[in-house]
Amino acid sequence: MGQAWGFARYGGPEVQEFFERPDPVPGRGEVLIRVTVAGVNPLDHAVRSGLVPGLDGGRPFPRVLGMEAAGIVLALGEDVDGLEVGDAVFGFALTGGGTYAETTAVDVLDQLGLPAGATVLVDGVGGGVGLAVARLAAGRELRVIGTGSTAKREHAEVVGVRFIEYTAEDVVAAARELVPDGFDGIVDLVGGTSLRTVAPLARDPRDVVAVGDLSVGDLGGRFVERRLDRENLERSARLALDGLAPVITAVYPLSDALAALAVVENGHTSGKVVIKVA
Repeated sequence: MGQAWGFARYGGPEVQEFFERPDPVPGRGEVLIRVTVAGVNPLDHAVRSGLVPGLDGGRPFPRVLGMEAAGIVLALGEDVDGLEVGDAVFGFALTGGGTYAETTAVDVLDQLGLPAGATVLVDGVGGGVGLAVARLAAGRELRVIGTGSTAKREHAEVVGVRFIEYTAEDVVAAARELVPDGFDGIVDLVGGTSLRTVAPLARDPRDVVAVGDLSVGDLGGRFVERRLDRENLERSARLALDGLAPVITAVYPLSDALAALAVVENGHTSGKVVIKVA
């Protein structure tokens, strides 16, 4: 038996709880791992709230929260190649869609395919994915403008972002002053009203790519095309080894999982939040 943090029904933070469950038995093509560190993402609370039922894999309640993790292989199912018990691994639950910062950042920039010297607006630049997008974009010699709250400014400017503080500035006016002819690409990590505010700043609506809001298609833009295979995870690992690892700004013990998810759900954190499990 092991302890897990999850939810027994859809709802807000009040439905979250610890519960005991037997260790899963890996099936064909599956791997059982002992989680050492789990990443916390906005998509976690969206799944818990029932906003994206297609991403929970139809598993019975209670369901364990979280979709990305690093750990040690404990057991292998049939037809698993290239891994052994004891290997250190990282990845995400396929039924959860995956929001690992580096893989999302690479996917969205590859999808835009902007040439060196182009301008890109990162809406919501201060979070884990936003900072990864900014750092990778700078590595591709793109000019990066980013929006965020006051608390996100320092981390964004360190990686070379020209920052627009949405709580103190008129985002549209400030962006048009910096890039009068419109942006070559926009990466939206916020969705909702914020997406609708910045989308018209793109020179071509097809060059607005959203990571979390499917309604971007209604604006003429595109949703990020995720590549969730092993090859691209290994590509992300190489980027991390080359110095583009996630900017981890908060580490919580499993006993404080409620606080870890709350700080992400409330939008009060910069960079990446992780839970140390073991």
